[in-house]
Amino acid sequence: MSEPKFHPSWLEPLRGEFASDYMASLRAFLVAEKAAGKAIFPKGPEWFRALDLTPLDNVRVVILGQDPYHGPGQAHGLCFSVKPGTRTPPSLVNIYKEMEADLGIPPARHGFLEHWAEQGVLLLNAVLTVQMGMAASHQGRGWERFTDAVIRLVNAREKPVVFMLWGSHAQKKAAFVESVERGGRHLVLRAPHPSPLSAHTGFLGCRHFSKANAFLEAHGEKPIDWALPAIG
Repeated sequence: MSEPKFHPSWLEPLRGEFASDYMASLRAFLVAEKAAGKAIFPKGPEWFRALDLTPLDNVRVVILGQDPYHGPGQAHGLCFSVKPGTRTPPSLVNIYKEMEADLGIPPARHGFLEHWAEQGVLLLNAVLTVQMGMAASHQGRGWERFTDAVIRLVNAREKPVVFMLWGSHAQKKAAFVESVERGGRHLVLRAPHPSPLSAHTGFLGCRHFSKANAFLEAHGEKPIDWALPAIG
C-alpha cells in the first residue's frame, strides 16, 4: 500500500499500526490480489476516506459497517454510502425511512453520505477493502485489527461521542466502548441492522438520530444536520 491518504490527526496515533507485522501481511495480500488481476473496491486512494473526511478531533458520532459494497461504482470508503449516480442500497433506504419517521426528513434521492462525514460522523467499515462480487472476501486479513485501533482512539477521547451500533457485528466490535450505561462518557445506541432482513425487528422505530442529537446538544455540541443536500 502507498502512503495512506487521511487526515493528519490520525496519522501519528496510528503510525504503530502501519509499522506492524499484521499490516505488512495485509499489504502483501492486497498487492498479490492486484497482481493476480482481481478488482478491489474501493479504489486505493479511497480506502481511508472515512479517516480523511472526519478528523479524530472532530468525531462526534460513529456508525460502524462491516464490508465495502462489492459492486462496481458503489464503494468509496464510507460505510453505507455509495457514489453519486448509484442506486441507493436497501439498508440505506431503511436508514432514510427511520430518519423520516424520527426527524421528518424526506429520503434523499441519492446515497452519498459525505455531508455526514464532514460534520463529524465517522462512517467506518470493519474491513476496508473487498474483491469485486465477493462479499466478505477480505475479512480476517488484518483490517479488523486496524479498525479496532481506530475505535479505541475515539473511545479514549475525553469528549463524549455517540456510537450507533446496528446489528450484532457492530455491537460486538465496539463492546469495549466506555458507555454511559457502564459509567463511561459515550452514548452507545444499539439496534438491529437496517438490512431488509432485520430492519423490522427493531431498527425501524429506534429513533437513534434524534437521540444522538439530543445527547450532543446536552453536552454543548452542535446537532448533526442529517438532511443530505441534493447533488447534481
